Amino acid sequence: MVEGSSEQSHSPQKVLKGDRRVVITGIGAVTPLALNVPQTWERMIAGESGIHPITTLDASTYKVHFAGDIPGFDLEGIVDAREAKRLDRFTQFAVHAGQQAIEDAAINFDTVDRSRCGVILGSGIGGLMEIENQIERMLTKGPDRVSPFTVPKMMVNAAGGNLSISFGLKGPNYAVATACASATNAMGDALRSIRLNETDVVVTGGSEAAITRMGLAAFQNMKALSTRNDDPSRASRPFDAGRDGFVLGEGAGVLVFEELEHAKARGARIYGEVLGYGTTSDAGHITAPDPGGTGAAAAMAAALRDAEVEPGDVDYINAHGTSTPLGDKAETTAIKRVFGDAAYQTSVSSTKSSLGHSLGASGGIEAVILCKAIQAAMIPPTINYTDPDPACDLDYTPNEAKAKDIRVAMSNSFGFGGHNACIVFGKFDH
Repeated sequence: MVEGSSEQSHSPQKVLKGDRRVVITGIGAVTPLALNVPQTWERMIAGESGIHPITTLDASTYKVHFAGDIPGFDLEGIVDAREAKRLDRFTQFAVHAGQQAIEDAAINFDTVDRSRCGVILGSGIGGLMEIENQIERMLTKGPDRVSPFTVPKMMVNAAGGNLSISFGLKGPNYAVATACASATNAMGDALRSIRLNETDVVVTGGSEAAITRMGLAAFQNMKALSTRNDDPSRASRPFDAGRDGFVLGEGAGVLVFEELEHAKARGARIYGEVLGYGTTSDAGHITAPDPGGTGAAAAMAAALRDAEVEPGDVDYINAHGTSTPLGDKAETTAIKRVFGDAAYQTSVSSTKSSLGHSLGASGGIEAVILCKAIQAAMIPPTINYTDPDPACDLDYTPNEAKAKDIRVAMSNSFGFGGHNACIVFGKFDH
């Protein structure tokens, strides 16, 4: 029995579910491993790391000199060069990943009702690079030299707004900002929007570009980051006894969620079905996780109830697994609270071992990875796992990918502020 099910048998997810099923018809990503999904997946399955000495800023005076930044990224050939300059880096990532997802879905918006097509994206921070650049410009050149494009570049909803404009999508369009849970909360909202018959198609996921001077300084000074400067590619080591903090990443993961009959009517290729979603709050500490994992466990339990599956039905958990001493232990505890004995038969991995932690984008990227895992019948590995931690005693798929039929998969996202979000995907049976 799923923990807490008797106390919340009348959960809101059940009431709102209805009979409209939601499937995934398109995926796109920009990650430290590659600028697209196929190459990201190929390198991840091969056990490669996208972590390296930082190239997008001079980190020589910082305590941390490495990250999962994406050197040389630009939108040449994707959008007009003049227009690209009016987009902050996090929006550029979202536009690129979003266009990939929409092209992958092969959806022609001229043939559907655009008023029933929405965009719901998450970002924990938004246009941090633009904020930094314009503050510096104001202090050195005066207030009259601040760019008139500052606000439309820095606002968290800029990513979704620009995607909506690009494709003329006139349904719900808003941003979700719940720190590292942002993309998963956005996808949960997208699921509910379609279930409630508000929309037929929602472009959803998340984007983040926080590897900036201020972003790096702030995270290093709160002692959240790994300081393994001598071995960057091995610094992100979720669930390993030697983990010493997370590694900053950046990028975007965007998916097309679509009502099943709408997708079938146009002959869409279907990656999988969105089965359930749960979200809770720790209501404890602004940055530290609940050591007992109670809030995280409640989100997972809610997602399973919504999906109408038992813990033993779950074949794979893409863990939040950021490589922090407290967070990985708390998540392991939470999984065991919900899954009981089934926890030890369930494959778990953290793809942040390869990608670093892209904050509000991470849930979107990891949802894309879930789609590929289901499609390929393959569990991606947790790389850099060399020294088991007795407090983290599950099957974390150490170092090498594992072939496995995946019928039900779960993705966890937990954020500063005590935000917990969990989404469940399933293999689609035609």
